[in-house]
Amino acid sequence: MIVVVGSINLDLIANVDRLPSPGETVSGSGFTTAPGGKGANQALAAARAGAPVRMVGAVGKDNFASEALALLRDAKVDLSGVGETFASTGTALIMVADDGENIIAVVAGANASVVPGDLSKAFLKKGDVVLLQHEIPLATVEAALDQARAAGAITVLNAAPFHAEAAGFLGKADYVVANETEFDLYGEALALSGRDRPARMRDFAGKTGRTIVVTLGGDGMMAATPSDLLTVPALKVTPVDTVGAGDTFCGYFAAGLSSGLTLEQALARAGAAGSLACLKPGAQPAIPLARDVDKALQETR
Repeated sequence: MIVVVGSINLDLIANVDRLPSPGETVSGSGFTTAPGGKGANQALAAARAGAPVRMVGAVGKDNFASEALALLRDAKVDLSGVGETFASTGTALIMVADDGENIIAVVAGANASVVPGDLSKAFLKKGDVVLLQHEIPLATVEAALDQARAAGAITVLNAAPFHAEAAGFLGKADYVVANETEFDLYGEALALSGRDRPARMRDFAGKTGRTIVVTLGGDGMMAATPSDLLTVPALKVTPVDTVGAGDTFCGYFAAGLSSGLTLEQALARAGAAGSLACLKPGAQPAIPLARDVDKALQETR
């Protein structure tokens, strides 16, 4: 079982020719809404990868809630751990440029009400893979890491968005996933040593005894374990929209670990899924199905 403890949003997406500079107004060419939130995105990705998934989080008692949960329901994700609050359902305001780059503002809303007490709804047990992010209170994230370890579950922490105060508990996760910018910021916060990123990754893995995965966009991904350093290439694609690619990677990565894939195999499958997610607009609507990911991997062999 993949247990995702995290955020649930409704994304409000504007398509623009180019991203605006501060204080600038640009014209938009389209507007859509789509379910989102890093937690919900990753839960859907894990489900589409073929894993059973339970979601723990919160939505508001508003019109956004049903739409925010729609694709999770369709994918048969267990939503019994999702509570309702009087705060608004979380929202993400997203601008996507023609070149696929984006800027995002997130309003936490109900996500801010996910507290350590809600972890009783996770029903953690040995062998579960617990998937976490930083769009709910950090105290809840750390409590989930502690409770998962006590239960004998494996933990995957997507250390995004960056929060300097989270640096102190990254070492509690069995696997930490960050993009290159986030890892470099955590490297500064943790005073990791090394002249380049791979060296700092080795330093983190050596000091914590954990595995750090750094995603590099079109350049693939790197992973440092206490004993090894892996580099896995990405599929070559022309991105339409990079929103949700990292979340797709994390969901597929957790599913790969849960199904018994080796680290390198889990990285390759997750990387392929993340690349395919760039070929469609939106976050959750763009998450590929397992058969499409496996086909893409076969075509690269």
